[in-house]
Amino acid sequence: MAQLAINGGRPVIAQPLPADSTIGKDDFEAVKRVFERGSLSGFYGSWGEEFLGGVEVKRFEQLWAERFEIPYVVSVNSATSGLYAAIGALGISPGDEVIVPPYTMSATAMAPLIYGAIPVFVDIDPDTFCLDPDAVRAAITPKTKAILAVNLFGHPAPLAKLANLAKEFKIAFIEDNAQGPLAMEDGRYAGTIADIGVFSLNYHKHIHTGEGGMCVTRDPELALRLQAIRNHAENIVAPAQMSSLVNMVGFNYRMTEMSAAVGISQLGKIDTEVGRRQHLAERLSQGLADLEGFTVPAVRPGCRHVYYTWAAKIDEARLGVSRKMFSTALTAEGFPHFLGYVKPLYLLPLFQQRVAFGRDGWPFTLTQRSYNRGLCPVAERMHEKELLCFETCAYRVDEQHIDLLIEAVRQVHQYRHTIPSQQVSYA
Repeated sequence: MAQLAINGGRPVIAQPLPADSTIGKDDFEAVKRVFERGSLSGFYGSWGEEFLGGVEVKRFEQLWAERFEIPYVVSVNSATSGLYAAIGALGISPGDEVIVPPYTMSATAMAPLIYGAIPVFVDIDPDTFCLDPDAVRAAITPKTKAILAVNLFGHPAPLAKLANLAKEFKIAFIEDNAQGPLAMEDGRYAGTIADIGVFSLNYHKHIHTGEGGMCVTRDPELALRLQAIRNHAENIVAPAQMSSLVNMVGFNYRMTEMSAAVGISQLGKIDTEVGRRQHLAERLSQGLADLEGFTVPAVRPGCRHVYYTWAAKIDEARLGVSRKMFSTALTAEGFPHFLGYVKPLYLLPLFQQRVAFGRDGWPFTLTQRSYNRGLCPVAERMHEKELLCFETCAYRVDEQHIDLLIEAVRQVHQYRHTIPSQQVSYA
């Protein structure tokens, strides 16, 4: 009988997996091109051609529009900035409610708060971890002004259903597509279905510029408002003949010429990078799909999952051991992973103590919304009991590495009843 590494056996994966990097010589040459030109930023904070940025920024936006088949693209210095700009462009105001998932990076819920709006947390689907459209419908009130969906881990939320809900109730729809470039639902790109979609170019995404983001829309008025908020909107509302001054208080969300140049280079690799990760993640799923009590990532019919993270589920009752014990043994075998993803956002101190801006608790003083434990039981269960993730975007792995990962999980699964119960996982 084989012996698990946690019991003194030889680990399946003896060497750390190689770290991922999409940066190559072409990216260095792109940055060199900017330095030779001598202009590291082409933006001016006044109305005119340079209000929209420099040569590289404009070219990057054009190429992004072509690749994602959408007419208007506005680059920003992060996806967080993009989410803030999207909320502002759509006219969200203090006291408005914005439906968000609790199981996501904190910026998703912070975006409404920046404008004094109230995040309304709605539970997730237990298979895809994205917003449950039935729960969204039940949460809509006269105060609801937008749905902000996240295409979590690279799988599309139920975008068509959410878009139809937004249309039915005459509210806005935003996609946080930070993790899902080239993900698809029924032949349409995730990030391009909502009124505004936001992509991330943070360093650990499928492609990156170090930091950066892209906002996309099919509405020219929204595009202008995004451009204004990106670059000191208050300075240009008169010469730009803005139709509404609501939220036309600008920030500096501008992308540098260097970031845009790297983005142009990286965009040329996006199909290869996404395709590689999808292939390897699907190989991992195929190798583990038959294990009792271990569920590989689901993919809805008609969808393309691009696997920013490979997220499996543990059923402790069927497995016969706790997730913590299973994780401890996986770590000993050399399988890098993490548990639970993020704590549901409403359990963070900011929401529990209802304090955001100033000492009086604004904007929570505008609502009676509760953020008590139990608000979103599926999200809480995923965090506390079920989710086990391999961060596919963190490692530069090949099929041989994936086969070792499969071997490690299968070995731990086979001999799981020999795992010492007193061990603690730090994965």
